[in-house]
Amino acid sequence: MPGIPFIRDFKFDYGTAMEVTPLIRRVVAHNPNPFTFKGTGTYIVGHGKVAIVDPGPDDQEHIDAVLRAVRAETVTHIFVTHTHVDHVPATPAMARATGAKVYSYGPHPKPPAGVATEQEGDFSFAPDIKLNDGDVVHGDGWNVEAVYTPGHISNHLCFAVKEDNALLSGDHVMGWSTAVISPPDGNMADYFASLRKLLPREETLYIPTHGAEIRNPHPFVESYIEHRLGREAQIMARLKEGPQTVPQMVAKNYTDTPIHLHAAAGRSMLAHLIQMVKDGRIKTEDGQARIDSTYRL
Repeated sequence: MPGIPFIRDFKFDYGTAMEVTPLIRRVVAHNPNPFTFKGTGTYIVGHGKVAIVDPGPDDQEHIDAVLRAVRAETVTHIFVTHTHVDHVPATPAMARATGAKVYSYGPHPKPPAGVATEQEGDFSFAPDIKLNDGDVVHGDGWNVEAVYTPGHISNHLCFAVKEDNALLSGDHVMGWSTAVISPPDGNMADYFASLRKLLPREETLYIPTHGAEIRNPHPFVESYIEHRLGREAQIMARLKEGPQTVPQMVAKNYTDTPIHLHAAAGRSMLAHLIQMVKDGRIKTEDGQARIDSTYRL
């Protein structure tokens, strides 16, 4: 498997606004878990008249910490990368406290009836203003471009801060881990396309919502792509041994992943399998790719 040069060294203090770039500060919420690393990073862009990016979980201590960090400033915009519950539930409280409008791609996508997903979404969220790919929002001393990057979830945006040549990359590209791509809304073909979309861009710093910044981003994105291609090669190798189920392949292909994360790994594997069945590379009994299907060449 090609290796990703993960960045697990992350220096921060919970609840404290710390400078990341001349224009960007980070406040980390105390919500560490296997999907958030040390916690959700809420970002403050600008000085004086500022934007908040990813308000974070519904945690009063975190909400208070972010509002304390901007108490001498005016919040003019709130941006949301996507609608998982570690990113967005604090948005209403921050919007009420600041009077700022909320900008994002849109509400949380509703799964088909009876279909469970690995990561929870905030179905109550709706933005005041919808952003589309390439839209630029102008602030006081800063400009933010929306970069539509579906894959991890269909409403995912990254935000390019022009003055710092930096990309707030949400959960699309993270330094500490790969992103979970969980069907039905997580889509592997979209994810590959969204990764490749970043390669021609000029940003020299990626700042994910979880973990430390990525200072050499283009080779890092290439390693993400190679890693996903490697996962597909592993699936093909397993199926050359004979028909297999997702749990059978996860047990062999994710030996470097803790057992308690195998269910999440199975969701990402399913995303690969859905695309590989669609492409005609592999087959199932009924032509459908599901978590309980048996796969074969």
